[in-house]
Amino acid sequence: FVQIVKRYIIQIQFADQKQEFNKRPTKIGRRSLSRSISQSSTDSYGSAASYTDSSDDETSPRDKQQKNSKGNGDFCIKNIKQADFGRREIEIAEQEMPALMALRKRAQGEKPLAGAKVVGCTHITAQTAVLMETLSALGAQCRWAACNIYSTQNEVAAALAEGGFSVFAWKGESEDDFWWCIDRCVNLEGWQPNMILDDGGDLTHWIYKKYPNMFKKIKGIVEESVTGVHRLYQLSKAGKLCVPAMNVNDSVGKGCCAALKAMGSIVYVTEIDPICALQACMDGFRLVKLNEVIRQVDIVITCTGNKNVVVREYLDRMKNGCIVCNMGHSNTEIDVASLRTPELTWERVRSQVDHVIWPDGKRIVLLAEVIYYHHHHRHINTRLSMTALPQSTALALIELYNAPEGRYKQDVYLLPKKMDEYVASLHLPTFDAHLTELSDEQAKYLGLNKNGPFKPNYYR
Repeated sequence: FVQIVKRYIIQIQFADQKQEFNKRPTKIGRRSLSRSISQSSTDSYGSAASYTDSSDDETSPRDKQQKNSKGNGDFCIKNIKQADFGRREIEIAEQEMPALMALRKRAQGEKPLAGAKVVGCTHITAQTAVLMETLSALGAQCRWAACNIYSTQNEVAAALAEGGFSVFAWKGESEDDFWWCIDRCVNLEGWQPNMILDDGGDLTHWIYKKYPNMFKKIKGIVEESVTGVHRLYQLSKAGKLCVPAMNVNDSVGKGCCAALKAMGSIVYVTEIDPICALQACMDGFRLVKLNEVIRQVDIVITCTGNKNVVVREYLDRMKNGCIVCNMGHSNTEIDVASLRTPELTWERVRSQVDHVIWPDGKRIVLLAEVIYYHHHHRHINTRLSMTALPQSTALALIELYNAPEGRYKQDVYLLPKKMDEYVASLHLPTFDAHLTELSDEQAKYLGLNKNGPFKPNYYR
């Protein structure tokens, strides 16, 4: 629908500010909207209009006893019979992720993750499956849960379970299901993780809360989201981060703006950070306050990881047909709770698309009930965006797992620049790109190793 959209408003906020472990909504029966950690229920939204995709089998996966073809039942998914379909999805994703597949081919003989026991909590998609199978090929044992109740591809979870992975996730989990799945990954007699891969910080939080002694054997945390990184920095600042952590993704909003601009959109940006604001201006975006343009824009996207970014006042002032969605990890960025009132009508248009209708007939379009829209519709992403993060994640796990004692302290680190450059180099053949090589004389003149790294670690 880019052709009919004239203007977009992108909400981007990056700040070293206090973040809370965000509360997600409470469940109603088996159909809850999301999960909770520490905020009051008013921070989130009720479940008057909670939905999940329909299924022929409404039985909770927790009430089923399923086994794969080899008799293994250490998983909990929607339907193991979907495994063949999921395998085809994974095979397609492999073709779209040449860099990660190249890493698998180069490193599987060395087994750099031999002995690694990785517990993960991320979106369970075909791309994630390629990552998990790569980690396994490199020697790791994996147990996995979903970081979002709506983004799991059930057929992919089935394929992973059929392949012997311990996966606990299905689309449409309740709040109780969500935490139960995480606990099943972590709490297994005779198995203890020594690496954490997290997206949003919920897994890390759960281990801190329920099993703090596990950190005695955990070598490090790899975090994939802006929100999770903020939480790690809070722990570090408070002196509570007891293992090294690596940030592999903290620029979601910038990529969102660039992608929309490339598709011909007029993009407005809101910012709290003057440096990011200047970057936006120099990239050609107009910097505004939301209240200055809220009546004119056609789409509002939040990418902040914060709370109360789009409040009821702004929702009331939006134009008829305005599309509202969230690309940040937190579901508290948009005040959906304020829309659960008698005077407003909710109309389900199709799966994960709702119309909220005002008494005068005005309506806004709510996508995925603002719970991380980006990953619900990840199939529209480009090849590069789907593979870059998993590639960086795999290298970060290898780096932290194999790092000698003392290299990393109990702090948050960026992926070493040499590895960043390696990730980029693996993508270049996809574009038939050819790097220029420095001569020995040129390298000496610049004070560089001719094979890199070419930028300092602080370069972003």
